[in-house]
Amino acid sequence: MSYVFEPSTLHEITGKALGLPRQAMFDAVREGLEEAYPGHVHRGGDWQITAAGGAQGVVNLIHASVTEYLLFFGSPAPTSGHSGRHRCEVHQFILDGEVWCYDEGDLERRELKPGDATTLRPSTARGYCVNDRVWMLEYGRGPIPLMFPFALAGPMFVTLDARGLARSLLRYGSLTARSLLRGKI
Repeated sequence: MSYVFEPSTLHEITGKALGLPRQAMFDAVREGLEEAYPGHVHRGGDWQITAAGGAQGVVNLIHASVTEYLLFFGSPAPTSGHSGRHRCEVHQFILDGEVWCYDEGDLERRELKPGDATTLRPSTARGYCVNDRVWMLEYGRGPIPLMFPFALAGPMFVTLDARGLARSLLRYGSLTARSLLRGKI
């Protein structure tokens, strides 16, 4: 399967934005993405609250298709949760703050800081904790619709956030339609 985005390029782009004030950091990442992947990055500033895997945060979806997504994720306050177990590969590029995480079988935590990247391989699971704040670029590839139960269960059954659920579905649908019109699945 061919994909639009390359994790090594995403890591390089995020590395150039480290240390900037928060909004300038996001703008620099978007500009780098737009330069590397013209026409594949949505510029909207639509941040919305999310609850998935027990963690609370905010997301800004900037690319979506049937096989890929790209989003900013973060939390300005402490939170912790479970990654979910997916058929997709998920890459995270830490921009600001810190995440403590561990995979099944780990007896020690890993501490991810600005400039670090991590990959959650298909069918694996991870626990994580944000003690203060974290901001990252997250990239997923694989059968993205199979992640919907994880991503949507929180707003549907836990927080009962029908408005947030509708906004998430509309945003994903709109960006996926744009990708399909460009001939990218």
